[in-house]
Amino acid sequence: MSSPGGRRSVRTAADPPMAPEEALKHLKEGNMRFVKGEPQATRTNEGMRNALVDMGQAPHTAIVGCADSRAPLETIFDAMPGDVFVLRNAGNTCTHAEGSMVGSLEFCTGKLGARMILVMGHTKCGAVYGATHAYLEARKSDVVSVNSALEGLLLDLAPVAERALSDMGSSSDAESVAAHAVKVNVFHTIDFLLRYSESIRDKVRSGQVEIQGGLYHLDTGTVEFMGRSPRQTELLSSTHRGLPPSMTREGGRTSGYGPAARGMHGVRTAADSAVAADEALKMLQAGNERFAVGAPLAKNATAKMREALVSHGQAPHTAILGCADSRVPVDTVFDAMPGDLFVLRNAGNTCTHAEGSMVGSLEFCCGKLGSKLILVLGHTQCGAIAGATKTHLASKEGDASKNAGCALEGLLMGLSRVAKQAEKELGVGAETDKLIAHAVKVNVFTSIDFLLKYSEPLRQLVKSGNLEIQGGIYHLETGRVEFMGRSPHQAQLLASDSSLPPSLQALPIRTTTDGPMPPKEAMKLLKEGNDRFAVGAAIAGKISSDMRKALVKEGQAPHTAIIGCADSRAPLETVFDAMPGDIFVLRNAGNTCSHSEGSMVGSLEFCLGALNTKMVMVLGHTACGAIKGATATYMQCKAGRIPQVTRALDALLVGLSNVAKKASAELGERATEQQIVARTIKLNVFHTIDFLLQYSPLIREKVAAGEVEIQGGIYDLETGRVEFLGESANQASLVKSGAAMPPSLA
Repeated sequence: MSSPGGRRSVRTAADPPMAPEEALKHLKEGNMRFVKGEPQATRTNEGMRNALVDMGQAPHTAIVGCADSRAPLETIFDAMPGDVFVLRNAGNTCTHAEGSMVGSLEFCTGKLGARMILVMGHTKCGAVYGATHAYLEARKSDVVSVNSALEGLLLDLAPVAERALSDMGSSSDAESVAAHAVKVNVFHTIDFLLRYSESIRDKVRSGQVEIQGGLYHLDTGTVEFMGRSPRQTELLSSTHRGLPPSMTREGGRTSGYGPAARGMHGVRTAADSAVAADEALKMLQAGNERFAVGAPLAKNATAKMREALVSHGQAPHTAILGCADSRVPVDTVFDAMPGDLFVLRNAGNTCTHAEGSMVGSLEFCCGKLGSKLILVLGHTQCGAIAGATKTHLASKEGDASKNAGCALEGLLMGLSRVAKQAEKELGVGAETDKLIAHAVKVNVFTSIDFLLKYSEPLRQLVKSGNLEIQGGIYHLETGRVEFMGRSPHQAQLLASDSSLPPSLQALPIRTTTDGPMPPKEAMKLLKEGNDRFAVGAAIAGKISSDMRKALVKEGQAPHTAIIGCADSRAPLETVFDAMPGDIFVLRNAGNTCSHSEGSMVGSLEFCLGALNTKMVMVLGHTACGAIKGATATYMQCKAGRIPQVTRALDALLVGLSNVAKKASAELGERATEQQIVARTIKLNVFHTIDFLLQYSPLIREKVAAGEVEIQGGIYDLETGRVEFLGESANQASLVKSGAAMPPSLA
């Protein structure tokens, strides 16, 4: 729609949803205007921006595109703010941005009502070409290593390269295979969305949403619309209900308003020298000011400019991690030309679920392409942060789901930690609107801190002065960016020794060659592992053939022995995100020694004696069925009804009822059965610890000598977190016991 004078208006939530075929028509017409150099979406004003703020966004299309700075999506489709919801990473892929990409698209097609999704690759894509060449080289040497997030990104794009080679034939040259892989990758991403999002699948099946592919030709500026995935019909019949796998993890401008001082080809290319971080920041500030006052200078790239970008390659002066919100078209906000900015976008400008993709893409941009500035850009009225804040507040009230039911919920749950930190800084009771606004700021620095903590290449560039990472917030109401500078935690984070994001990390295994681990170090591993598990960032499980062989050849040397409950909801290795060889696990109903004395004590003595383990944990858990049964048995006895012991289970519950009796005595006559159960769970942990100290000379000697520690804990089934209870209060007296055997063996 155009307003008087040829100026286009903006789409808001006041407009009705646009049918997929109409949205596709808009995209094609916009691209035609871009190619002809007759754009209409060149100016915005205060009234338009206020309309987008007051009425909200209703983008007609969601686009998954490449972060390549030569492919600014809003510009290519001559789109106004509010038209398209843009997600971008290196390679327009879901390889490592699974939760982020799928969740963001579920948000756009659900909450925002978009009915068209376009997955768009582009010719000469560096990520896909790099992945193809890496795959072809790996086939020759059969040696693959991942030492950075970027290498992980390229490695996981290998199936695309493999399919392209299969299509083209083994005699094809690398360039031809790589060019075909770009198209294969587009449908690969579409297929991923249909496979792993029930929400999107249902909407496509019902005709509410259309997903199609496209290919942007850098040399001509035209978009080749490729239609639906050939596998759509097959994938729509899928009954897959799972989440994405990872979740089950201005170039050449001077400051001021003067004419653009472009590169030698009119746009920035690799033929131009690198731009220092402070100069790049000035370019961003000047470009944003031009945008805010409605005086943009950026022009359409001519055929010669596009040819230069293809032949000389890109050299963006800044990499930007921004939000996918259609009201924040990053290239437009900074009045940038193709080649200026390397843009990564997802809902919430976060690394919560897009770890490998985001970190790897930025390592590529700052390493291979030579960019010296990274800007993490949040924005006011952010829907993702608002949703995450409400998720956090609901969890405090006990109204939130404990587990993600879809990728979007997983994204919001991951971001809720940002809202929690914001509330901590503002104080409990802060108004929701103020809390959301502050969470936007906290989230910017959280993403910066993630990059500094988990990327060794980025840390080294920052340390050497070859890279700046700063934050900013785009104000929808004014069109201006608030530049916030570095993270307050930068100095301490530069000392991090992490080399990969959590979802790409692999834990080592322990064998006898590692030697005994001191109790304090073992406890540290337990706490760190449980924290990873509780926040959904587990990294254990990546086990190679060599690891399994080492465990057989060298033998086990577990750092901790755990006596836990057999309850299927409390899988101990999972709860502590442990690798095979880490934990020696003993389990029975009620984590007790009441009836399995010899088995438990003997097994534990083997672990501490033969395997030289130094840490023992007795772990109960909330809502324990055995403890509930034992408490019910105690209440029955208290009422004068003697329970019949006709099964082994009856005897187990009668034995545990003595612990419930003690809990009841401590709580007093007015205690409810539920209160007694909760207290019994805790007392039972120490009851088991005391039994071990009382009836095992070997355990007593090692504890008395300071060689072994025995501590207790309670696993909360709802939160996933372990409450560490420490040692038994009776330890000092019990190590003096003279008992040589458990009662049943004496």
